[in-house]
Amino acid sequence: MIRVAICGIALATLLAGCAGLGVTEGPSPVRGKTIVLDPGHGGTADTDSYRVGPSGEREEWINLRVGLMLRDLLEARGATVIMTRTEDVPVQIAPRGLMAVESDADLFLSIHHNATADRSVNFPIVYFHGYASENQASVALGRLVAEEIRDALFDGEGPVSLVSDHTIFPNSGAGVLRNSYGVPGVLGEASFFSNADEEQRLKGERHNRREAQAYLAAIEAFFAMPTPPILEKYSTGRIPPFEVFQEADRMRPEALNWRANYESGHAMCQSETPELQSALELLTLSARSFPDSPVARRAHADRSRVLYLLGRSEESETEQARARELYVNVDEE
Repeated sequence: MIRVAICGIALATLLAGCAGLGVTEGPSPVRGKTIVLDPGHGGTADTDSYRVGPSGEREEWINLRVGLMLRDLLEARGATVIMTRTEDVPVQIAPRGLMAVESDADLFLSIHHNATADRSVNFPIVYFHGYASENQASVALGRLVAEEIRDALFDGEGPVSLVSDHTIFPNSGAGVLRNSYGVPGVLGEASFFSNADEEQRLKGERHNRREAQAYLAAIEAFFAMPTPPILEKYSTGRIPPFEVFQEADRMRPEALNWRANYESGHAMCQSETPELQSALELLTLSARSFPDSPVARRAHADRSRVLYLLGRSEESETEQARARELYVNVDEE
């Protein structure tokens, strides 16, 4: 399948929509592929108060609805689909990723939705495991997923983040991606259920199906091209962890200022008389508060510049590596 755009709509998305209308295009690239789908979380309503939207819709319910729809779409095109769960029940993290390795899967996709303290936020985030230069197949898949989700749910507008799972779990990454390493795989956070308007959309079957079709389009496009390599983890060295707010901590009041802190810190380090220490503190707080935000890569790049000006050249080089390996600009080839 050649991936082009028609009137701003990715061809893969267009064809996925046509397939729902009974229009065929020949054998799908997913035919004969084994794909593991992981609807994130499950069975946590009584124990988890974080994964719930303003009016009570829970993330694990949305994840499962989208996952089951995507399973049906893939199976209809000849793929073998393995689900980590098909009901609202808990499944331990390690077995989810290991299913992909043990089944010799061709692709692993963990389906999630997001939350943060700033309830105005709503955009897609896609995670790959480890470093971009090593996990090239997953980066390629992540780029396609990010583009298709943005096209389908956000009319092709606004920010999108394609980042390493080390941005949010800096010591070892996300368990499902870590345990499935070697299989092309990503964890997709298609939108934010903490946004009240998006939560209402996510309750609807039509919105869920649009998301499932976007994943289908990305997966088909991925299998229609040569698969890039996946190198041994950390074969190019290791980047020291940058500690960040995690999960419920990202709902803390100071996390609301992630963008303002970045903008103020950026302005300070660009001025004729830069306030370097204050800029560093603000940039650091922004990156810690929302490490996978649309400005986090720029915050780390600015931190590199400030550290260099402060005479901390080794730390500056580490920040350059962090911005390069953990963040991918989807809008640049």
